[in-house]
Amino acid sequence: MSDAARHEALIDALGAELTPVRRLLPPWRRALGWLAIVAVIAVGLFVRYGAGTMLHRWSVAPDLGLAACGAVITAVTAALASFMLAVPGRSRSWAWVPVPSALLWIGASGMGCLRAHIPGMPVMDLHGANDCLIFIISFSIPLSGLMVWLLRRACPLRPVLTAVLVGLASASASASLLEICHNFDATASDLLMHTVAVGIVVGANALMGGRLLSKA
Repeated sequence: MSDAARHEALIDALGAELTPVRRLLPPWRRALGWLAIVAVIAVGLFVRYGAGTMLHRWSVAPDLGLAACGAVITAVTAALASFMLAVPGRSRSWAWVPVPSALLWIGASGMGCLRAHIPGMPVMDLHGANDCLIFIISFSIPLSGLMVWLLRRACPLRPVLTAVLVGLASASASASLLEICHNFDATASDLLMHTVAVGIVVGANALMGGRLLSKA
């Protein structure tokens, strides 16, 4: 048998053992699927708490509405960026996409600590701030786990950076959900607890999510 024939036979033998691989959906569609889960949770919270308190807070303190919009946009852009970075060959520049909305979120949240107190709106004490911390972390855990599971098949070449974006998307989505049932005015303790919660979620994803994604 000639060398060419041996090569053809080897290729045929190797090809016969291959199993078909299901093609991944485009990154934007997978991000949309994750965001749809967040939207379902939001609907459930709206059914439970309504939108009256949230809209009242936004109407008397527009900075709170700006902060909420920044959190929502950060969740969307960070989710999209994480799925984009998980695809080999995509530019690292995708990691900068959520930055403008994150700055809006942080800046508008900080403005709430500088303005006058909203009449008729309770001021958050330390116990309430702890509840915010628990809420954001509790919702971020399953949202992060779901996104890591969705990203594993994509075999991201930058697992830690991708995991950081996963944490940012999950934390900002959880903070957005908190707005629905958050009936307190913005205070320094509230902002501090939000910052701590986001830092914990992003840091945990960088440590654990990066390891999980690197084993994909």
